Amino acid sequence: MSAELINRFYEAFSRRDGAAMAQCYHEKAVFSDPVFGELRGPRIGAMWQMLCERASSDFRIEFSDIASDGVTGQAKWQAWYSFAKTGRPIHNRISASFRFEDGLIVEHRDRFSLWRWAGMALGISGRLLGWTPSVQKKIGDEARSGLELYIKRKRIKV
Repeated sequence: MSAELINRFYEAFSRRDGAAMAQCYHEKAVFSDPVFGELRGPRIGAMWQMLCERASSDFRIEFSDIASDGVTGQAKWQAWYSFAKTGRPIHNRISASFRFEDGLIVEHRDRFSLWRWAGMALGISGRLLGWTPSVQKKIGDEARSGLELYIKRKRIKV
């Protein structure tokens, strides 16, 4: 059952259906990744909706290695897109882990190299400085600020 939920989640992402992705999460869910840090509850769905709405025309994902024991799960996925701020091409490789409760995702952790991502997104400055805590913090701060602005504009209750 949980492997089906993971599959449904990524199929929705492939269609850029952030609302369907949000429905896969438990109300007390926790999400984390190197860019947004830790998000809880409705902010998770808002993040996916924002990312889906803002996805570049060349956006696509592939997912594989989905496995679940019913309590936990995992998947690998890749995303290709143009970074909006610079127009630079991104190919991000992500490992995801999940925990489930009541048939929904209650914990979701995405892991990838933020340094590698910064190099693709920001070019030479990202390759040279993307490993530094100050640059990584700035990337996260900008992402979270953008999410909070999106939440306000869309009047999402969080």
